[in-house]
Amino acid sequence: MKSVNELIDLLTLEKIEENLFRGQSHSLGSKRVFGGQVLAQALQAAYETVDLSRTVHSLHCYFVLPGDIERPIVFEVETIRDGGSFSTRRVKAIQRGKAIFFMSASFHLDEHGFSHQIPMDSVAQPDDLISWKEIVEKFSDFLPQGIKKFLSVDHPFTFKPVELFDPTAEGQRPIRNVWMRSIGDVPNDQRIQQAVLAYASDYNLLTTALLPHGKRAYASDMQMASLDHAMWFHRPFQADEWLLYSIDSPSASGARGFTRGNIYNLRGDLVASVAQEGLIRPGS
Repeated sequence: MKSVNELIDLLTLEKIEENLFRGQSHSLGSKRVFGGQVLAQALQAAYETVDLSRTVHSLHCYFVLPGDIERPIVFEVETIRDGGSFSTRRVKAIQRGKAIFFMSASFHLDEHGFSHQIPMDSVAQPDDLISWKEIVEKFSDFLPQGIKKFLSVDHPFTFKPVELFDPTAEGQRPIRNVWMRSIGDVPNDQRIQQAVLAYASDYNLLTTALLPHGKRAYASDMQMASLDHAMWFHRPFQADEWLLYSIDSPSASGARGFTRGNIYNLRGDLVASVAQEGLIRPGS
């Protein structure tokens, strides 16, 4: 995908029956469906059943089976509750008659209340950094083939890492900051903005858990997969403006890596938070 418009088209689902929707897939160089895609499509399916006055404030997901990039995905939405202020939905993504993904999401009317946040760290600004594409151009001879292939794929977001890492060096802190912005404008609709950010939230997380161990995400002896994903939306934002994804990995154990992320806008407002655990199984 060369622009966010292609992503938005991908997130536009076909209604095939009440509470049943069908979506297509786009490859990022793998035969498996990108987790952020099925997550964002599931959120869009839920939104098709929720009153326009409500927006998602939290979602919790499990990735059950790898998705097949060649087959459509059917999304089944279950209406759990519509209350005075909150609506709850459960979404199941299906291929070949089997669930590949589950999501529970809660939607809330806009209300006023207390407000506080943890501050954004002081980091280099995006104008002073180079993008993934520029990293490939500048360091092509030094990048492992798998990483170079992934960075060279057309993504609907531009990513500019604050820190540049040697993926084979052990003992690095499991902390990274990445600026990101959609390629192209996103409609001024928080529902679409949230789905687009949900898609992007699956980038850069799990690889952070590898930093202390000197292992490459695309090495032939590594097995990696997202197991679950949770996201909280705190404040309105624009995905076509620069957002800082501040990520850490507090723990890895039992062939699983746990990661967290806070997403800030340029003004330092905390707009969303993310948590994910994934399989990071080293080779024998």
